[in-house]
Amino acid sequence: MTLLDTDGVRLTVDDAIATVTLTNPAKRNAQSPALWRALIKAGRSVPGNVRVVVLRGEGKSFSAGLDRQAFTPEGFPGEPSFIELGRSSAAELDATIAAYQEAFTWWRRTDIVSIAAVQGHAIGAGFQLALACDLRICADDAQFAMRETSLGLVPDLAGTHPLVSLVGYARALEICATGRFVHAAEAERTGLANLVVPAAELDAATQDLAAALLAAPRDAVIETKALLRGALDRDFDEQRAAERAAQGRRLRDLAGLAE
Repeated sequence: MTLLDTDGVRLTVDDAIATVTLTNPAKRNAQSPALWRALIKAGRSVPGNVRVVVLRGEGKSFSAGLDRQAFTPEGFPGEPSFIELGRSSAAELDATIAAYQEAFTWWRRTDIVSIAAVQGHAIGAGFQLALACDLRICADDAQFAMRETSLGLVPDLAGTHPLVSLVGYARALEICATGRFVHAAEAERTGLANLVVPAAELDAATQDLAAALLAAPRDAVIETKALLRGALDRDFDEQRAAERAAQGRRLRDLAGLAE
């Protein structure tokens, strides 16, 4: 069932699995503010019974990043150009970027598990969109790159926190400052990718992972995801306490089911 199909984004739902597809392969799924608004709308449109959200891109590339039209003086029709943004007040600029970031933040909601299925290029905003998801399965031709610094910018679409969490500060700095490509084998070795498969097997491997995630009871997965998401912000004793509290909730729920 298709719930959304606009501005290069399509949302379909099949029972407990939703799929968000970037649908502009002719431009290698380049991104724009309109596409980001569509991604936000997709997140708000996911039905409550959905447990797994798959993010994929049509064609040879997952997403080649921000549409180069953003760097022209006129920018996108109806949108502030980069020059105009630079001339706005600090508060206005902060609000604009915060609105863009919303397209990259809902993927880690505790009520869903999100999977990015990445093939070909995932550059800049495309890299950050893949990082927005909980898990990443990559085709063996996948190539990640954070090119913002080469343009005199910084990664600002909520990708820096997950990148550092996955690969550590030193490697994250090197990846961002050089803008080099991280190929699939390195992505798997360093923790960026959960799994690398031949390109022809990407869809099947993604479906297999989605099915495996549905095997456990939903509430147990939600509690576990919340525990793991908060682990880096807690010390050891705080995490132990969080585990006890979460397990207490689960045991009370199970006891209630058993009555």
